[in-house]
Amino acid sequence: MTRVVLYARAGCHLCDEARAVILEVRASAPFAFEEIDIETADELVRDYGVRIPVVAVDGEELFEYSLSAAALRAAVAG
Repeated sequence: MTRVVLYARAGCHLCDEARAVILEVRASAPFAFEEIDIETADELVRDYGVRIPVVAVDGEELFEYSLSAAALRAAVAG
C-alpha cells in the first residue's frame, strides 16, 4: 500500500491546508497516512524547519509548501 507522510508542526496554516488535501484524496484513493510533528526531534527541525509542510510519497519528498489534490492523486495512483 502506498504510504504518504506529512511533515508538519502545530500552528502552521500551510500544514493544515496540506492535511486537508491529503484527507480529501484519501477518501477516494486508499493509502496509509502518517503525520510527523517536526518539533519532536532536533534533526527534524533542522531538516524541515523552513520547508514545511513537506509531503513524501513512499519515501520520496514530492511536495513542499503547497499540495494540490490532483497532484497527490496522481502521485498515489502510480
